[in-house]
This record gives sequence, structure tokens and C-alpha cells, in this order.
Amino acid sequence: MAHVIKTDEEAVAVARELAAGFAEGAARRDAERVLPVAEIEALSGSGLLAITVPARHGGAGVRTATVGAVIRELSAADGSIGQIPQNHFWYVDSLREHGTPEQQAFFYREVLAGRRLGNAAVDARGPGGAREHAKLRPHEGGHLISGHKVYSTGALFAHWIPVTATDGDSYSVAFVPRDAPGLTVVDDWDGFGQRTTASGTVLLDDVFVPADHVMPVRRDDVSTFRSFGLLIHAAIDTGIAEGALADAAAFLRGYVKGGWPGSQAEKVVEDPVVVQTFGELAVLTRAARALLESAGDAVDRARAAAPEDFERLAGEAAVAMAAARAQADRAANRVTGEWFELAGAGATRSGLNLDRHWRNARTHTVHDPRRAKVHDVGNYHLNGIAPRSFPR
Repeated sequence: MAHVIKTDEEAVAVARELAAGFAEGAARRDAERVLPVAEIEALSGSGLLAITVPARHGGAGVRTATVGAVIRELSAADGSIGQIPQNHFWYVDSLREHGTPEQQAFFYREVLAGRRLGNAAVDARGPGGAREHAKLRPHEGGHLISGHKVYSTGALFAHWIPVTATDGDSYSVAFVPRDAPGLTVVDDWDGFGQRTTASGTVLLDDVFVPADHVMPVRRDDVSTFRSFGLLIHAAIDTGIAEGALADAAAFLRGYVKGGWPGSQAEKVVEDPVVVQTFGELAVLTRAARALLESAGDAVDRARAAAPEDFERLAGEAAVAMAAARAQADRAANRVTGEWFELAGAGATRSGLNLDRHWRNARTHTVHDPRRAKVHDVGNYHLNGIAPRSFPR
């Protein structure tokens, strides 16, 4: 059985302790593409994967900002490990939004016991470039699912794989056991960054799912569900920026400039230009963290609102999340790349693998383009139009 975390403060403390250990092997795991199997088991056992289970079901029901802080700590240590539980938290939140009381009770118990939820949401593209949606067909006692899924982050580590599928009229999420007959997880993710997220392929060939494990998803209601999901993405990028900034500082503190013959060597951290430039990168990162925390609070305000205020506050949460996502993108990509300008060629040695931070940031941030988030913020402040706050 997994440990059960009870408070927000405990969640952050446990994440920080785990992250310290995860950071030690991060460079080697990335360089050799070693999947973090033991680390994910430790994550499950720590109780962190159950922190969003509501208190009435035995969980901590932590603040949304706390979820962001946990993901940020993990991502600062290892960007891949920070991303792996993203879909787990997404589907735990989806149960809150769409699940029946019976489904909530069952799967919340599973999560509290340390079971992990994976992801099989994105359909592969057909020869013409269009998505070929996984099909859900009635079958005695339940349904059969067939399809081809890609970018299935975390599926390889999961006990349950939520699969998005359609019956032609509507969409559902089917919770499928990892070892179900007809389900195959292929470890074929080969991106140059986020190398160990196991974001590979899931193949489904007439996989049977009982009716009580199929959850219809409403896509036309105003919701904070999408904003919650975006918070985790912003937290991953903010964490990557923080991890890169810390590694950059450690390298620069030990770097001494080579002077001309007869001149005195100079510590690079005493160079005013270096201090100024590093300060600019630190400001970007601190702003990303502040916007992340603020956006998390905006989600919670919407969720606690009276019905007559919910739509307005859900829209404000969507704007706050778009701003956080845009800032995290900017911080991650600039910090992980620009600090090298302050160092010598020694910083590029493959044995240090410091470029992994940039590769992780560049890979993860293409998931949800920054330009779309900046447009959302601009459209709200200029035209009073809030971003779409419906589930997708």
C-alpha cells in the first residue's frame, strides 16, 4: 500500500525529498535512455499520485497550486519524471468532472493504493493526415475498443490506461487494465528531448471493457478541467527552467576565466555582465513560478464559486493559465539555452549533458504553442473574450 499524504505542506515536502534523489541520476538516464522504473515506483509509494483525491474519499484534496508545486519540483530534478504523472492527474481530475459516484469510489481507491493511470488519448493520423479515432462498439456486458494511439506518455508504467474513444456520436474514456488482452504498449518514443517519458504507442485490437469502466465525457459544458491540465504543463516547463538555472549556477560558480599571460584569472561570477544576464534569466523563472501559483489559485476560486459566478471565474482561470503557460514556455526555452553564452566550451561537454534541459524544454513546449496562449491573453484584455474553457 502507498503512503497517504494528508496536507499540502506534506505533499510539497515529499516532492522535494524525492526530487533530490531523482536529480542524481537524471543526466545518465537521459544520455543512456534508461527508463525511470524504480523512480516511478518510489513516486507511487510516496503517496504523491493520490494528492488530488478528494478528502471525502480519503485523499488530501490539495490546492491546485500545490499540484503545480509538486510537478515543478519533480521537473526541476528530471523533466521526464515530471511529465510522466501529468496524464495521471489529468484523468483523476476527469473522474471528478465526469465520473459516476461508483467510478469515483473505485478508481480513487485504486489511486490511493498506489495504482497509476496512464494515457491513450491522441489518435494516430491516417494516410491523408487526419486523425483516425479509436472506435468504441457495444458488446455483451460492455464495449470493445480498437484503435492506434500515439504520444501515450506514462502508459508503459501504468496499471490502468484511460483510452479516449468514440461510438460515432460522442466520446468516452475507457479505463483499461495495462495487461488487458488485445492491448499492446510499444516503447517507440524517440524524441530528442523528454527521452524517458515512455511517450510511445498504444495499440488496441478489440479490447473488452466492462460498461462500468466506461466514462462518457461532456465536451460542451463550461469547465475548469482544461485549465487544470494546462497548469501541469506550465509546471513542467517552469520546473525545467528552475533545474537548468540551478545547474547553470553550479557550473558558473566553478568557472574561472583564462587571462592573458601575466594577468590575473577572474571568476566568471564576478563579471557584472554575467551577473546581469543571469539575473534576467532568474527573473523570467521567478515570474513563471509566480504566474503558475496565481493560476492555480484562480482555478480553485472558480471551483469554489457560486453557480452564478462560475462561468466568469472559469474564464478568468483560463486567462490566468494561458499567461502562466506562455511565461513558462519563454522561461524554459530562454534559460536552458542562453546561459551557455556565459560559460566556456567546457559547459558543452557531453559528459555533463547540460544540454538535456534545453532539449527537454524545446520538446515539451511544442506540445501547446506559446503563440496560442499569448493570443488568448491578448484577446481577453483587448476584446473581453476569455479563452475556451470547455473540456477537450
